[in-house]
Amino acid sequence: MRGTAKGTRILKVIDAHTHMVPRHIPRQPERDKLWPYVDAVGPDEAAVMIDGREFRRIDSRSWDPARRICDMERENVHAQVLSPMPELLSHWLAADDAEYLADIVNESIAEMCAAAPDRFHGLGMIAAQAPERAQMALGKIAALGLSGIEIGTHVNGVPLGDPRLWPIYEACEAMNLAIFVHALRPCGMERMGGPKEVALIASFPLEIAMAAVSLLASGVLARFPRLRIMLSHGGGALPAILGRIEMSRGHIPSIAEALPGGAWELARRFWYDTNVYDAETLAFLASRMGRDRLVVGSDYPFLIRQPHPGDFVEAALPGSAQACCANALAFIGRGA
Repeated sequence: MRGTAKGTRILKVIDAHTHMVPRHIPRQPERDKLWPYVDAVGPDEAAVMIDGREFRRIDSRSWDPARRICDMERENVHAQVLSPMPELLSHWLAADDAEYLADIVNESIAEMCAAAPDRFHGLGMIAAQAPERAQMALGKIAALGLSGIEIGTHVNGVPLGDPRLWPIYEACEAMNLAIFVHALRPCGMERMGGPKEVALIASFPLEIAMAAVSLLASGVLARFPRLRIMLSHGGGALPAILGRIEMSRGHIPSIAEALPGGAWELARRFWYDTNVYDAETLAFLASRMGRDRLVVGSDYPFLIRQPHPGDFVEAALPGSAQACCANALAFIGRGA
């Protein structure tokens, strides 16, 4: 392991939190008005359009393996785990529309992985709003060679711990597929005040914590002991509230019953990405959850991301960046 002093760099890492958008998603006028489509606006740019409005301007980093690899070389990243831009998950579309969109996105991810199989792993998407179809949808994921799925922190308002979603978890566990939970359409922004951009940035880690608590308190982890789940953004606010939950176990029987073995012990079943932007926050996360539960993450290629993610981890937790790579391979089911 090389140090992170000026002029030196760590060995290359696996970035487990990156996103992609297909170069083109066709318009579908006959489908839901919230159908997201992608239109070119130049040789290297495209716009993600939803309901006739531009949701996000993207460039070829979102779909071009060669462009991504150039950036990876510059940032000392050996491999990326690709997942859809969260808004593409479209948990609010009609199930048939969402399944058709999932096929488009998943095939694009598989193509990127096939273009450079030593540099890319893939997490796809399913119509989580139709959990009764999970077995078939996840079978397609496995057939494409993808390692699992990304899912939002709620499915159009349905908490992740809701028993209606358990068929997804059952099928993922049976097929050895991982689940990446990413903040999506967070609640409570209207209560924050101030610029909406501040509210959006602040609400993501709060949203992740709520989703994690739902999974913990509903018994999902106990019911599916081999299920692998990674929380984006270091689990958000979860580590800061677990002490309160754990203390309450000794006073409120229903909490003790919902969290057998303790809140901390159950929470250590999750994987956590290192995309927290602050070294002391990362050190706290590692001290409470364990370095063996951390995976390097950057949120590439979007604006609010962690550049040189491996160097960031190594500076905050010397000697940990390469261990995070082994953790990432374990999360996606490619470990020893």
